[in-house]
Amino acid sequence: MSKVVVVYHSGYGHTQRVAQQVAAGANAELIAIDAEGNVPDSAWDQLAAADAIIFGAPTYMGSPSWQFKKFADATSKAWFTRAWQDKVFGGFTNSASLNGDKQVALITLQTLASQHGGIWVSLGLLPSNTKAAQRTDINNLGGSVGLLVQSPSDASADEIPQGDLDTAKQYGARVAAIAAKLRG
Repeated sequence: MSKVVVVYHSGYGHTQRVAQQVAAGANAELIAIDAEGNVPDSAWDQLAAADAIIFGAPTYMGSPSWQFKKFADATSKAWFTRAWQDKVFGGFTNSASLNGDKQVALITLQTLASQHGGIWVSLGLLPSNTKAAQRTDINNLGGSVGLLVQSPSDASADEIPQGDLDTAKQYGARVAAIAAKLRG
């Protein structure tokens, strides 16, 4: 079994709910980035010990939240020593719009993983893209690089579409399975 950590920022609770679903699928530990963009000191040891790290952030104005970006900048110590070299990585993002330029935010997460010398795990699920498709379907937003989630700005975290939550759980399981396979 691999050790997986989900590190995320959530501004209003929506991304936290998604992080919980990803973590449930991966049997992972959660690390929350606080409102000031910080993680507890102990989080750095958790991240160092992880076989896989899954990044999560809301998409604000076409990129991850500034709090996540502050965390990303703080990973430079691990980058400089190559501490996360060859770890497995994944990522997810959430925005109020169906598109909302989520792909840009997701590629930012993928780039961070690549800068650390990591191995990125794609979503690995076909899109639900027929006329009969519903918001309850798996991968109904058609992601491929990682997990895309939509939660309307006037909806509570409890109203995130079930298809997105189910996709989140499956993605967490995929990242954990690939980490376990590579750990061998």
